[in-house]
Amino acid sequence: FSRRPVEDFDHDTWITEIRPFERPARFYRRGLRIDRWQDRLPEQGDLFEGGYSKARLADRSEAGLRRFAAETRRAELVHWCNLVAGPFFLIWCPPVLGLAMVGFGVVAHLPFILIQRYNRARLVRLLGRREERRSVSTV
Repeated sequence: FSRRPVEDFDHDTWITEIRPFERPARFYRRGLRIDRWQDRLPEQGDLFEGGYSKARLADRSEAGLRRFAAETRRAELVHWCNLVAGPFFLIWCPPVLGLAMVGFGVVAHLPFILIQRYNRARLVRLLGRREERRSVSTV
């Protein structure tokens, strides 16, 4: 995923699309209290050459926000692929170990998927507000 161009991630797919219940991000803040724990998890987006760190929003321009959103899609898809691969351990591992591996996959990847979706929901909302302001000021 790190070698694919950012343009491949500049739009949502059926997997990455923010659902209506996620839009105000209240689900994440009130239900999961994600703003209390998301910064405690490691961010490794810049681990590979040409990678993009999502630890902090460095560029608040529209292009910067769109790039950040694209990188959250990339990261989310990486974690989904890793999570979906977990059940394959059931094929060649003893059942108890296979279930432990699947459980580990859920614990290790689901929090990162949630963080990417939460941050993107906030970005989509911010970009929408900017678009509204721009359309009001041109009228």
